[in-house]
Amino acid sequence: MPLKFCWTIAFLVVTLSLCFADDDHEMEEFLKREHSLSKPYQGVGSSSSSHWELMGDAMVTTEQVRLTPDMQSRQGAIWSRIPCHLKDWEVQVHFKIHGQGKKNLNGDGLAIWYTKERMQKGPVFGNKDNFTGLGVFVDTYPNEEKHIEAQKKRYTPRTQRIFPFVLAMVGNGTISYDHERDGRPTELGGCNAMVRNLKHDSFLFIRYVRRRLTVMIDIDGQHEWRDCLDLPGVRLPQGYYFGASAITGDLSDNHDIISMKLYQLTVLRSKKEEEEEEDVITIPSVDNMELIRLGQSDEGMSGIAIFFTVLFSMLACIFLIVIGLVVYSHWNENRRKRFY
Repeated sequence: MPLKFCWTIAFLVVTLSLCFADDDHEMEEFLKREHSLSKPYQGVGSSSSSHWELMGDAMVTTEQVRLTPDMQSRQGAIWSRIPCHLKDWEVQVHFKIHGQGKKNLNGDGLAIWYTKERMQKGPVFGNKDNFTGLGVFVDTYPNEEKHIEAQKKRYTPRTQRIFPFVLAMVGNGTISYDHERDGRPTELGGCNAMVRNLKHDSFLFIRYVRRRLTVMIDIDGQHEWRDCLDLPGVRLPQGYYFGASAITGDLSDNHDIISMKLYQLTVLRSKKEEEEEEDVITIPSVDNMELIRLGQSDEGMSGIAIFFTVLFSMLACIFLIVIGLVVYSHWNENRRKRFY
C-alpha cells in the first residue's frame, strides 16, 4: 500500500509539472465549419454531399439533433463524414438531457466520439464496443451501484460516486468498456455533473493539444468552465471521425445535441517539442496508464474514514511515545542504581 501511494504521488507531481509547463504556450483557434454541427443543420442528411449522417433513432428538428427520444430501448447517433486531420483541436458541445424519469430512474447517457470507426451500433452509449480512439461519456445511470444493491452488498463511500458522471476513455480496438462498472477499469478520470432537466444551457469542452487531453463542463448557467479532466501523455492519431451517440434501455431520456463546434488550434512549439512529436501516431494510447489505474484503485477515502485514520494514527504515536518514555525512565533508573 505505501508503495502504491508513493507511485501515485510521483505520477501526480509529474502531471502537475507538465500542466504548469503547458500554460506558457499561446494558442489561436479557428472554427472548422466542415467539422461543425449547428442550426439549421443544413449539412445533415443521407446524401454524399452532406457533412453529417444520422444513424438509428436519431432525428433532426429545428431546435436540436435528438439522438434518442424519452422512450425505452432506443439508440441513435450522428457522425461526421469527413475525417479530421488536425493535430491540435478543440470541440465545444452544446447538449441537453431531459425526461420524465425521476433521479436514478433515467438512462443511459450520451457520448462524444473521436474514433477510427463510424456508423456502427453497439452497447457503449449506442456505439460499438472495442472502439479505436477517444470516447467522452456523460453517464446518467449508476449501473455498478444498482448491481451491488441487487446483490445486497454494502456500497462503501470509498467507491461511491454521484451521477450523472462525465468520464473519458481511450481505446485501441481491443479494450472493452465495462458497462456493469460504469467504465471504471478503463477511465482516464472524470467528474460529477448534474446535467438532467436543467433550465439553462449545458456545455461540454474537449481539448486535445500537445498530446494533452482536457475536459471541462459548463452546467451552472454562469458561462464558466469547470475542470473535469486534465491529462498529458494522450496519443491520438489524426484522420479519425467525430460523432455523438446515445442509448436508452429499460429507463430513458431525451438526449439532444444542439451544436458541436470544432476549432483548429495553432500552438507554438519549440524545436525540441517538434522533434519529440515527429513520430506518427498510429494506435491510440495513454502514457503511464498503469499509474492512472493504480491511483483509481486507491481512490480517496470518505471524510469520516480520513478523520478516524488520522485520529488513530495520532493516538498510536502518543502511545508509542509514552511507552518509550516509560522504558527510558526504567532504563535510566537502573543505570543510576548500578553506580551505587
